[in-house]
Amino acid sequence: MPNIRPLSPELAKKAKDELHEVPERLDDDLAALRAWLAKCPHIRSRTDDQFLMMFLRGCKHSLERAKEKLDLYYTVRTALPELIRNRNPFDGKLGALMRMGSAFPLPQTAGPDSPRIMMIRPGVYDPAKYTIQEVFKFNSMLGDLMMMEDDNLIIAGQMGILDLSNTTMAHFLQFNPTFVKKATMWSQEASPLRLKGFHYINTPSGFEIVYNMFKNFLNEKNRSRLHVHGSNLEELYKHIPKRLLPEEYGGEAGPIQDIVDKWVAKIEDNKDYFLEDEKYGTDEKKRPGRPKNAENLFGIEGSFRKLEVD
Repeated sequence: MPNIRPLSPELAKKAKDELHEVPERLDDDLAALRAWLAKCPHIRSRTDDQFLMMFLRGCKHSLERAKEKLDLYYTVRTALPELIRNRNPFDGKLGALMRMGSAFPLPQTAGPDSPRIMMIRPGVYDPAKYTIQEVFKFNSMLGDLMMMEDDNLIIAGQMGILDLSNTTMAHFLQFNPTFVKKATMWSQEASPLRLKGFHYINTPSGFEIVYNMFKNFLNEKNRSRLHVHGSNLEELYKHIPKRLLPEEYGGEAGPIQDIVDKWVAKIEDNKDYFLEDEKYGTDEKKRPGRPKNAENLFGIEGSFRKLEVD
């Protein structure tokens, strides 16, 4: 049997029904993925069972799609060193972003086989002190740890709540089209995770500009999963049970700072994991065929040059 965490009965059923998981086939599929990686001179990948399972599950156990996703996962990460390199949790700026709780997962899910819910609060950081790249670097650390250990996230998918309280035009101006293209490709194309819904609350004026920019880069399925609630939290509760939210939002999940402090400790405990992660990625000089780089992945030199100048 593969060396992976046993699933709860509810998640095992969901994996079988929705992801076409057949436990008897897992050993062969994992062996096939490893054999394929051994023949890819350009990919330096983690190869433990739990990590590779994430791609099989994220691609509903299509071996060919899992190969494509794994290649793209490392290709995009290599092309975005500003988000993925030098992720030391004891770095002053990253540490500060962690402690202020600019992003954190909610402790509970709606049911035993429900998606994991992520709370994102850009209004807590000062855009004059932190770049959007630093914010996303922290988000990538949080995401990597969750992918490593959260079976609800991998099997049931993820939902997001973006609370835009206290955001200003300076926050929105950090989102130029080039960055938005990179961020959406990273989360939509190169991630094995499935988005199950995204909820915007406390939206200020000016929000539509960034919202429409993101929307343009999303596929139709993900676009249909965006919900804007303004300041009407009752609308949010129709999608996400109120009890799951922190006290500050009328819920029962405890104070935000308690949730954040647990994640800070967890991220700091995994410092070695982030340092080790530096050695994985792609070496485009060794890729059979045409190398992939930021220019041909994100189309930066072409379609966005004009947009950024305007």
